[in-house]
Amino acid sequence: MEWIKLIGILIILVGFILKFDTIAVVIIAALVTALVSGISIGDFFTMLGEAFVNNRLVTIFLLTLPMIGVSERFGLRQQAVILIQKIKGLTPGKFLTLYTAIREIAGLFGIRISGHPQFVRPIVNPMAQAAAKTKYGELSEADEDKIKARAAANENYGNFFAQNTFVAASGVLLIAGTLKDLNYDVSEGSIARLALLIALIALVLTAISNMLFDRKLAKKYGKKEGEK
Repeated sequence: MEWIKLIGILIILVGFILKFDTIAVVIIAALVTALVSGISIGDFFTMLGEAFVNNRLVTIFLLTLPMIGVSERFGLRQQAVILIQKIKGLTPGKFLTLYTAIREIAGLFGIRISGHPQFVRPIVNPMAQAAAKTKYGELSEADEDKIKARAAANENYGNFFAQNTFVAASGVLLIAGTLKDLNYDVSEGSIARLALLIALIALVLTAISNMLFDRKLAKKYGKKEGEK
């Protein structure tokens, strides 16, 4: 009857298919699995509490969301747009390439810049949109969506390809540890140097892609009326 212990998987599948509350489904599945496995309710809640405490840093991410909302409510987005509008000749492609470079430099020094909900949505995307409107005037909704997607993509490029350029990054330590266990003679520094090369290649390709995107916008919209 060991297979009965897999009932939690069935509960999760049914709950997700019927679109019940995710947290409730997972907790119920865990509780049922514990009971059929001979674990008392008291021990179950003890395990649940210990798991929450051991992974409490994950909940810090949730605390950033209302903070970002309050910042947007009191003008963070507007101030970012005003800053970009003051910079002459800046295009969305140039700005996003600059952001990708900053993202990779931050990764090189092990500095985290959050991500899409905390940084790209309230700051990077509005600044890229402002650069486009300052340069070309009003854009179509489709082109605004393309800039939004490109802002998110550049965040991914800078984060993914530069996350192992820091010698003490968790990814570097994991790779080095795994290879050493397999009797490969590697060091964390050598892995970080190779990751840095990949990051530079990614930055160059990103810059070319953004430049081509700028050319498409320039061809479609030309210069903003009144711009020399």
